[in-house]
Amino acid sequence: MVIIDLLERNARFHGNEIALVEINPTEERDNATTWREASLVENAMPDAPYRREMKWSQFDMMANKVANFLLSRGIKQGTKCGILMMNCIEFLPIYFGVLKAGCVVVPLNYRYAADEILYCAELADLEVLFFGPEFVERMNTISDKLTKIKTMLFVGKNVPEYAESCLDLIEFCSPLAPPVSIEPDDIGAIYFSSGTTGFPKAILHKHRGLLASCETEQNHHGQSRDDVFLCIPPLYHTGAKMHWFGSLLACSKAVILRGIKPEWILRTISEEKCTIVWLLVPWAQDMLDAIDSGRINTDDYMLDQWRLMHIGAQPVPPSLIKRWKAKFPHHQYDTNYGLSESLGPGCVHLGVENIEKVGAIGIPGYLWEAKVIDGKANEVPDGEVGELAVKGPGVMVGYYKNEEATNEVLHGEWLWTGDMAKKDEDGFIHLVDRKKDVIIMGGENLYPVQIEDFLRANEKIKDVAVIGLPDKRLGEIPAAIISIKEGMSATEEEINEFCADLPRYKRPRKIIFADVPRNPTGKIEKPVLRARYCSMPLVEAQTTED
Repeated sequence: MVIIDLLERNARFHGNEIALVEINPTEERDNATTWREASLVENAMPDAPYRREMKWSQFDMMANKVANFLLSRGIKQGTKCGILMMNCIEFLPIYFGVLKAGCVVVPLNYRYAADEILYCAELADLEVLFFGPEFVERMNTISDKLTKIKTMLFVGKNVPEYAESCLDLIEFCSPLAPPVSIEPDDIGAIYFSSGTTGFPKAILHKHRGLLASCETEQNHHGQSRDDVFLCIPPLYHTGAKMHWFGSLLACSKAVILRGIKPEWILRTISEEKCTIVWLLVPWAQDMLDAIDSGRINTDDYMLDQWRLMHIGAQPVPPSLIKRWKAKFPHHQYDTNYGLSESLGPGCVHLGVENIEKVGAIGIPGYLWEAKVIDGKANEVPDGEVGELAVKGPGVMVGYYKNEEATNEVLHGEWLWTGDMAKKDEDGFIHLVDRKKDVIIMGGENLYPVQIEDFLRANEKIKDVAVIGLPDKRLGEIPAAIISIKEGMSATEEEINEFCADLPRYKRPRKIIFADVPRNPTGKIEKPVLRARYCSMPLVEAQTTED
């Protein structure tokens, strides 16, 4: 079995049930780009943002049409097909259409600048590219440079002259499954690393790993046909996709929300009867702040059916979850840890039954193994910091066309994650920091996540990032970039006083009040901060204090 078999099963046995809903609070219905087969449904929400829905039978039929179109163009199995689209109801049928044709699906980050799109397309050897209207301006500047791409497919109206209309081309293609044989060990997808440590790398994954992600996710969160999953993070990333895979396995509805305002999230949960919501730390923070400020009253929404809130993609401050449980005491909670190299979340997870262990990323996930090792691959004693290594069915084949980088992280069946961690006496793994983010001050290792977690307990701090700044005497010193909550103010003296409870060597030596940049999956963009601040002059007192 491969993952496309799940879609075909759902269409066969539950074809008239709703598979996908798209909610876009920012656009009027008349401006929506629709599939001809997709039904545009009136929405109960009072200000009438557009709502589109798709049944399992329509989902499968559209995926078949995409696949049959690709095959009609002579596109062979193994061809790399890129998807450069915002979250929308078309994304997943195109994704599965590429898989059904036996091709390799390559989702691209929608925040990529034109030169990054070009770089990734060339690196992955893309021959086909599906792209949406949001990217026309960027594509206009590089379309003549994408020499390897033979088929450019536009998903929308007003088709650029260098592309063809995907919607028109697939209209008359067969809605039946194409006669393509796909094996579990065939390459199914290329995902790109998040690029937080430099230019992204192309990560190869087998069909076997995609299917295993469905099993891991459903085992962790118990999706049934009665559940409704709210998907907000970007579908180009493994995180959102693999959490949705649990819904695919359970044949349950998913709602794609194109927006992150707290009001939109709560309204969608209420109107669509969502039961499972995966949030990123900033969104959960914004929701709690909106509730605390009185801007949102949860009594205005129907939320009793909401059973699970889970977070992943970055370290989760325990203080945030304590606040969340105070507001939503009936919610189950889970932390999910994963990498694009391990097909997203699930290789380590907290488990909804282990709420008392909030702060840990958890234990090995279903079908996974994990250990904390030193530089010679020996497991370190409990309580000591080492590198987290994971082993399981979602470990990548390797980095495409980058054997050197592959050999740095793949050691037999084990993936060395680059994350520093420690295991407690109960076997729960605690993330300490990224290996490349560790600050070495006067020979002492400082782990920014520990300092960030401490600072987030300050009621005035909305977000914080700690980086190392160069220092002639100590090598590096910790600097805290701090974003203050709306309507509040803080001084450097206040922050330093708050940090008096930290061990002296862990206290930030420089405080910078500024926004904290995060990528679409919620990770702090520390390379951006280093580029911005590492050349700043430092005052003498901060460079000489021990």
